[in-house]
Amino acid sequence: MVSPSAILFENMAKEYFIHESSYVDDGAKIGKGTKIWHFSHIMKCTIGENCIFGQNAHVANDVVIGNNVKVQNNVSIYTGTIIEDDVFLGPSCVLTNVLNPRSQVNRHSVYEKTVIKRGATVGANATVVCGIELGRYCFIAAGAVVTKDVPDYAMMVGSPAKQVGWMSRHGVKLSAPNEAGFMVCPESKFRYKEVEKGVLRCLDLDEEKPLPANLSVGKISYREFKDKK
Repeated sequence: MVSPSAILFENMAKEYFIHESSYVDDGAKIGKGTKIWHFSHIMKCTIGENCIFGQNAHVANDVVIGNNVKVQNNVSIYTGTIIEDDVFLGPSCVLTNVLNPRSQVNRHSVYEKTVIKRGATVGANATVVCGIELGRYCFIAAGAVVTKDVPDYAMMVGSPAKQVGWMSRHGVKLSAPNEAGFMVCPESKFRYKEVEKGVLRCLDLDEEKPLPANLSVGKISYREFKDKK
């Protein structure tokens, strides 16, 4: 039996951390600074830098995961899934890869492709039906069931999920446009505008750029923002 200290030394040499209760298959590629916690199984996949996987996570073969992705407890990510940078997957959310599963029918060769774009949030216990794309910085509410493509910044609620508004990059629901047509995030003060019907863009920061350091730490709870309305 390998001692915990030996495992820790091996993890340090690899520049990522794997808890001793977890399994990482040969051929898995894991980026610097990533942490994989208790009872997880990482198959032959690609995981970027500075990711965190909570307890009982599973990542299947050929999955591609970007940098700074947060995967909470009890989440399975199946073959056919592509996850871009800065995605948050909430506790026990569900991803799938076959639309019409049958135990008697092997569909390994026809897995559906699901893409979760940069900065998206999938809430606790939400379900994402496979073969769709979740747009950049969209926000899937807890318990929602998503069955179709989701626009950038869209806030999706219910089963089946429907758009009920727009969420800022900071995860705060945007109010109606002002006289100039801007929606302003109350936390970051960034301006957003619907540049065409159903297409929202941030006017003050490129969606592909990281947040400035002074805006990367939340200081006000979401409940406080709701109470101020």
